[in-house]
Amino acid sequence: MKKILVLLILLTGAYASFSQEVKKEEEIIVQVKPISELSNNEIRINVPSAIAGLPELTYERTFADNMGAGISIAFQLEKFKDNHTDGLNELRSLICPFYRLYFGEKKASGFYVEGNMAIAGQKEKYNLYDFNGNVTSSYERSATNFGFGAAVGIKLLARNGFIGDFYAGWGRLFGDNIIGGYPRLGICIGKRF
Repeated sequence: MKKILVLLILLTGAYASFSQEVKKEEEIIVQVKPISELSNNEIRINVPSAIAGLPELTYERTFADNMGAGISIAFQLEKFKDNHTDGLNELRSLICPFYRLYFGEKKASGFYVEGNMAIAGQKEKYNLYDFNGNVTSSYERSATNFGFGAAVGIKLLARNGFIGDFYAGWGRLFGDNIIGGYPRLGICIGKRF
């Protein structure tokens, strides 16, 4: 009888300790969430614009599961070239606050639409040459303009918080401007933290 009683006490104690371990493991599993769902801040770099000499850095803050706001800043690194009319050299700086509305299943990811504003610094310079190749006159002008634009894109989000962001759009500059508009093109990589 004593042996049966000791055996029952041991089994009851083992069962109680085993059930507590299971409950602790369940609590840990419930509390662990991917970094991408816990964080609200992101930082990204636009790879093609950096290669082109106009690196663009972006900070974004998510306010809900389907919306975020941020700012992109780009500055021209290459020296200004005369008679260069490709649009990238004339755009010397761009500050672009934006608002995004997301349509994905994960927090602030998937397909989105973006509305943005911009302050763009521009510069142009032209030299006029005679038949001998001598400069006869030159013309130089700088402008800072304000504008509005829109873009569409898709943001891919990994469980560890790394981001791939692809977007395309255009904005119009107002006032006496040099290039008339600003591009919103990007293939970005970044991190949510």
